[in-house]
Amino acid sequence: MIDLHAAVDAWILDHTAELSLWRRHIHAHPELARQEYATTAFVVGHLEAAGLSPKLLPGGTGLTCDIGPSGPRVGLRADMDALPLQEFTGATYGSTVPGVSHACGHDAHTTVLLGTALALASLPDLPFGVRLIFQPAEEVMPGGALDVVAAGALEGVSKIFALHCDPRLEVGKVGVRVGAITSAADTVELRLDSPGGHTSRPHLTTDLVYALGTVITGLPGMLSRRIDPRTSTVMVWGAVVAGQAPNAIPQSGMLTGTVRTGDHETWALLEPMVGEIVAGLLAPTGVRYELLYKRGVPPVVNDPAVTRTFENAIRRVGPAALADTAQSGGGEDFSWYLEDIPGAMARLGVWSGTGPQLDIHQATFDLDERALAVGVKVMTGLALEPN
Repeated sequence: MIDLHAAVDAWILDHTAELSLWRRHIHAHPELARQEYATTAFVVGHLEAAGLSPKLLPGGTGLTCDIGPSGPRVGLRADMDALPLQEFTGATYGSTVPGVSHACGHDAHTTVLLGTALALASLPDLPFGVRLIFQPAEEVMPGGALDVVAAGALEGVSKIFALHCDPRLEVGKVGVRVGAITSAADTVELRLDSPGGHTSRPHLTTDLVYALGTVITGLPGMLSRRIDPRTSTVMVWGAVVAGQAPNAIPQSGMLTGTVRTGDHETWALLEPMVGEIVAGLLAPTGVRYELLYKRGVPPVVNDPAVTRTFENAIRRVGPAALADTAQSGGGEDFSWYLEDIPGAMARLGVWSGTGPQLDIHQATFDLDERALAVGVKVMTGLALEPN
């Protein structure tokens, strides 16, 4: 009887150079959310050449592909979109699209899942059915995962897994944890309106800048007193706009920021709580306002049993491969899948071990391509693990 894990190892050894070539092609031709037409066509072409039957998602970007016997399937997901960010890596395979780059590692995610598909397709038989999900639009809220779920891609899937690049982990290590591994990420936008006036006579108008300052300090402070600090909830302003002249109270102003939490129950409480606090802070000022609270994504909460399956697959990489990882304050729309079925996400080490650890979403981000083979080994291992 053929050793499926050994067969996968042999496939990876024979195709390591191709993994790099695929990743570099995708990296050089990044596409923004819901515009991943060329990336989708690239993946479809390779899958069809291997005798597989991918299915495009209704939006025309992203796809699913089933491998193996019918019955309950294991879901493996990768995201495909790039960021609206100019690349400054200086790499020979750098982005050829001005102002767009794969600064979050989705080129690697797509490559790993494509390699996983072809490695599994090369095996004579699979013990379990697998559904590959190449997802568009992870970088925009509330995320393309909702489109995938709406298209019925989780039908027949019993559990789902994903990897995400982590520049804080060295190549060869994969980090995972039970429970929340990312945070919910919501956006707060507050627009204020005032008659304006002279700064010498604030009592004859409503002082819009003072009202802004009240909310800037008051909302984060009140949230920190209303919410259990063990939930890792944090509110931070990212932009403040108001006024031009030092002696004129402006007529309009705007605040925008994010609210993040690592606790699913707290996430449900945040929107009404923010509204209540803002109303209380602004009532004495007399300033008119409009509050827009945009819910983003829930936290990714790794299921305990599914996480143990992930740990088993990671250990097959090597005795030191399995690593701990902290909960991130970032958001990830993989969480939407976990609203319907159990699943888990792990962090794929992409740091070379020497030199700076270049963070994701930075114009200089790049990764050590040895991580691609590690990712394929883990993802194929998940497909071969007992259900």
